[in-house]
Amino acid sequence: MDAVDQAILRRLQRDGRQTNRELADAVGVAPSTALERTRALRSRGVITGFHAAVDLEKLGRGVQALISIRIRPQSREAIESTRDHLAALPETLAVFVVTGNEDILVHVAVPSTQYLRDFVLDRLARRKEFVDVRTTVVYDHVQPREQAELPAPERHDGRTRRA
Repeated sequence: MDAVDQAILRRLQRDGRQTNRELADAVGVAPSTALERTRALRSRGVITGFHAAVDLEKLGRGVQALISIRIRPQSREAIESTRDHLAALPETLAVFVVTGNEDILVHVAVPSTQYLRDFVLDRLARRKEFVDVRTTVVYDHVQPREQAELPAPERHDGRTRRA
């Protein structure tokens, strides 16, 4: 990843709907170069897709929470099954398999705190493999529109390459 690839990624993260010509102008390359670089980033799996950002409040899902779950037995099958089950729920925004006291952290968006309570008690806490479920309501959720600046890759001798 060189400086041009990083510039393309930053611009696409800000606005994935811009035209190739707008992208090329913004990063200072020819449109053919921007298109070739973008296609290469997609084929290498760096760009995994383009998505619409939505306002959850306007969709009637203004309450967000992080739910920490401990699972027993702690096996690959139990954790992967739980991860997949949680990811399939319409309330779920993200699922993280984590280390520490909890095994899974799930980010949900729901219509109200009453809905959240019912969701946790009726759909999560009843599962026999869940030995502990803790809920934290999110007051504010700020998500950067672009990833942090990527460092220059290191050479094999441990020194940093210049882009």
